Amino acid sequence: MCGRALSRLTGVFNILFSVSAVYYMGFCDEIQSQVTAEIIVAQAGNLDLIAFDNDIERAAFALKAMSHPLRLKILCAVGEKELSVQDIVDCVGTTQSNVSQHLAKLRDKEILASRRDANRIYYRVNDERTLRLIEMMRDVFCSAKQH
Repeated sequence: MCGRALSRLTGVFNILFSVSAVYYMGFCDEIQSQVTAEIIVAQAGNLDLIAFDNDIERAAFALKAMSHPLRLKILCAVGEKELSVQDIVDCVGTTQSNVSQHLAKLRDKEILASRRDANRIYYRVNDERTLRLIEMMRDVFCSAKQH
């Protein structure tokens, strides 16, 4: 009789333990889900993509300067390199006069920086953030063959 009672008691204990374990795991999952949700909400609160008016104005200013197809093509050609005006003309396939006008706009808006070496002017992207933006646009808009 004792053996049978002990066996039943062990069975009941195992069932209770299993139920408790399942409940505990569910409780832990629920707590973890709540904590994860709270972390995501906290991180989203910190992700003020463009938090201040001057940041918005600067972003709009830069995007407007880059929005012309030839200026965007120039920026893609220059990328992380430093190119002479003639190199840029060769890359984008238009006249030097046209390229020079757009280079002047990009330089005036401080998107590009320039330096003179004798009778040549070299251009480079002025800001690392602009380079990142160009790279993101390549990833989003350019076909795989062009990478």
